[in-house]
Amino acid sequence: MKRIKLEEELPFNSSDIWKVVGNVTRADWLPSVDKITLQDDIRSFAMEGVGDVQEKILLCDDQNHRLQYSAIKTPSGIEHHLSTIQLTALGEHCLFSWSTEIQPDEYAPIVEHGMKISIAGLKAALALAATQDAGS
Repeated sequence: MKRIKLEEELPFNSSDIWKVVGNVTRADWLPSVDKITLQDDIRSFAMEGVGDVQEKILLCDDQNHRLQYSAIKTPSGIEHHLSTIQLTALGEHCLFSWSTEIQPDEYAPIVEHGMKISIAGLKAALALAATQDAGS
């Protein structure tokens, strides 16, 4: 099993980041995902170039800013997937930590790339929201 961990200090507070990440149906920060639906604790979406995906939301902790989910249906042969996003307040900034376990190992580079472009999408969505708030 391959483990991937990405961490980055973001120049946004953890509450603002959680408004995006903690809303498990929000798709604007996820490249190649147009819409996410949620039924009970299963979120479903189509990912361009990948196909239909279903993830089980295992934990969405608003107080501790922690999200954990597992892919339970993918078009590929993923045998195990577990992701955790943890936000840690650093004053007005935030440490964004995203870890994923994936098996088989051959999917790790694709998953890591997806995580990296999603973090870039998150930063763009947060910057846009900050610009809009400043203009209000």
